Order: sequence, then C-alpha cells, then structure tokens
Amino acid sequence: MARHTTAIEQPLREFKEAKLETPALIDLQVRSGIATIYLNRPEKRNAMSDDMRTQFIAALERVAADKSIRALVLTGNGKGFCAGGDVAGMERRMQAPTGEIAFNGWHRQQRVHHTQALLHTMPKPTIAAVNGAASGLGADTALACDFIVASETASFTWSYINRGIIPDGGGMYFLPRRVGLAKAKELIFSGRKVELEEATALGIVDRTASAETLVAEAQAWAAELSRGSATALALGKTILNQSFELSAHDVFAQGSQAQGICYTSSEHRASVEAFLAKSAAKE
Repeated sequence: MARHTTAIEQPLREFKEAKLETPALIDLQVRSGIATIYLNRPEKRNAMSDDMRTQFIAALERVAADKSIRALVLTGNGKGFCAGGDVAGMERRMQAPTGEIAFNGWHRQQRVHHTQALLHTMPKPTIAAVNGAASGLGADTALACDFIVASETASFTWSYINRGIIPDGGGMYFLPRRVGLAKAKELIFSGRKVELEEATALGIVDRTASAETLVAEAQAWAAELSRGSATALALGKTILNQSFELSAHDVFAQGSQAQGICYTSSEHRASVEAFLAKSAAKE
C-alpha cells in the first residue's frame, strides 16, 4: 500500500533539495497524523550542531503549522538521544576574536532559546522517546517535551557544570518542575548521570519501553493523547504551561477566554450535535 503524502512532506522535500550541500541532520516522518522527528547525527550521538539546529527549527515550524499533524514524537537515530551541544562549535566560539565572543554567544543563545520554545509551546502533544544518553542540551530538549518515554539504555545528565557553564536549554525551568527545586540543584550542580530507574522514580521519565518498541509505543501514546479536539488541546496546553507562574485568578481568566473559543469550534459543535442526536434516538 502506498504511503499517504502529507501536506508537510512536500515543503520539507523542497527544504532538503534547497540545502543539498548540507547533510540531512533531521529526519522528519509523518504517518497517520503523528510526526516523528529523528535527530540524525548518530556518529556524534546526535550532538546539536548549528546546521542541525537550523534543520530542527525548520522541522518544528512545519509540524506546528500543519493542521493534519496531531502530535509529535522526538527521538534520536543510533545509540544516543542527544549528546548536547557540539564540541566543535564550542571550539570555534573560543577561537573568535575576544571582542566578538560575547555577542556571538548571545546570538547563539537566541537560536537555542527559539528552538526550545518552539518545542515547548508546540500546540499539540509532544513526546520525547529517549533511546540512549540525553546529556546537557539533550536532557533539556527531552524535558521541553510534554512527556518522556525512555528505553533501558536511556540516561540523563545535566553536565553543563563540567564545561563551566549553566543549563541554557530550559533545564533550570523544566527540571525543578519535574523533580523539585532541591533535587534539580543537586543534579545540575553535580552534573552526575541519572540512570533509567532513578529517572523514573524522580518523575523525569513518565513511561518506559524496550529499545525495540520505544518509538512505536511513543507513537501509539501520541495518537492516544491527540484524539481529542485540537483546539482544546492547544488552548489547554498553553494555559497549563504557564500555570506555575499564574495566580488562580489568572488561570480562571485565561480559561474563560479559551473556553469561549472552544464553544465556537467545529469539534465542540460536532460533539454536542452527536450527543443530542444519540439522546433523541433513545427517547
């Protein structure tokens, strides 16, 4: 049976053709409304280079914009999920003229934060399928997803301290919300490795799966989570992402506005009409 081509695949193909000089460092696949992004630099354990980030941003923007895609699974090709930032890129930054290092670093940070924000605010469910080591930026990227499914080979390390830097991919925001402030400090200050059993006990990992079934189980869960109204999912996620910073009054206020939008959605209308028709048939 021929695989259905989604609306996202043609623009992605054009993107790849326009970048023939750059290897495909991101592999985006869409099946049955579920997008799967594979970080595709296995020889470097999927360390995030500048070129890889450019392609990652393009893929995330396409997934967010395509209404036929209901959810996203993020994983890595090869033995690792993501080894963090690219060391070669760090070396190039150090070799820049002294007067340019700070501004170059600021510019890079803008792109890192843009990437993580795209993932965190994706208006549909996102699942990280962690197939190996998630280190530094890789661990932060997994946390930027709504949920984490991990295989027995998965581990997490907020190893920034070993390079004399701080978490810049959202770890200082996401990790305390998963494990509490004191434990987040301990993991970030020590930079130690967290194996699967501890990660599960701490609440970093939501579900576990075998290495062989990891991606398939993540995709099945993504399909389950995204069956409901796309409008309600997007609006609800937006408010939930802010709920730790908002007062109850603010959550109620934003919820009222979002509910007003839901009342006008085609999904709500179809659901109510179906319920009324079913009730009428029983009378």
